[in-house]
Amino acid sequence: MRWEDGRRSDNVEDRRGQSPGVSAAGAAPLLLRFLPAMIRSKTGRVILIVGVLAIFGGKLMGIDVLSLLTGGGGATTQQGTEFSQQEQQQVEFVSVVLADTEDTWQQIFRQQGATYREPTLVLFSGRVNSACGMASAAVGPFYCPGDQKLYIDLSFFQDLKVRHGAPGDFAQAYVIAHEVGHHVQTLLGISQQVQQLGRGKSKAQVNALSVRQELQADCFAGVWGHLANNPLDPGDLEEALRAATAIGDDRLQREAGGRVVPDSFTHGSSAQRVAWFRRGFDSGKVEECDTFSSNI
Repeated sequence: MRWEDGRRSDNVEDRRGQSPGVSAAGAAPLLLRFLPAMIRSKTGRVILIVGVLAIFGGKLMGIDVLSLLTGGGGATTQQGTEFSQQEQQQVEFVSVVLADTEDTWQQIFRQQGATYREPTLVLFSGRVNSACGMASAAVGPFYCPGDQKLYIDLSFFQDLKVRHGAPGDFAQAYVIAHEVGHHVQTLLGISQQVQQLGRGKSKAQVNALSVRQELQADCFAGVWGHLANNPLDPGDLEEALRAATAIGDDRLQREAGGRVVPDSFTHGSSAQRVAWFRRGFDSGKVEECDTFSSNI
């Protein structure tokens, strides 16, 4: 993928080197829990008044005091943290891929008379706090609909190459585009519908819904690949297909030494992931990605 001259996105939040704090969303329930006692206490009332004055005073001076207190703001990276040239190149790469998805989905939404709201991509190392809770790098890249952000520890790309045998920049781009696909599902109301459909259902039924949602995100990633502004190189499609194969549920279950249990799938088999990414890539049409009405 020829990405070096591509546009960089402004929606990359670099938290590498930071220790994850408690987000404002996470702090709110704690505050509400202790608020009655604080109101009854003279000292508590003083603390509340000082806190409110500090927050509003900070706003007037352009300082987000709440973010500083909860670890959700401040410098993009912890002072003193140094990153290799290779890591910085990866940051540039994901920024270009994200920008390309922005341009592509803006065009698609515009054609439908809608507006595409761009997500933020958060880079982290080790652990990260999101509106969906605390997560470690072990869970892999993920999208949180609560704050409409994508989260990725760049070490996953090394795992994709070495552990899963899926090297290449377009394999990495596929991963990012898949998470963006979940953002598109949120904007279209699909994620919310899936959540409602899963209420009261058995574990196997919820898993089956998850598989269809994940395969649709794969298909959306393929649609982006078809319409990508940055030119593709020979072999790029094969890189993405290898990645889709490598992270299929059946493949991962075999690698873990266990037996393949289709009812436990949450993302789909290797063959399914390849087929739906290929379907989006070959057609370039969102309407071809209706996994919920198709026999997957």
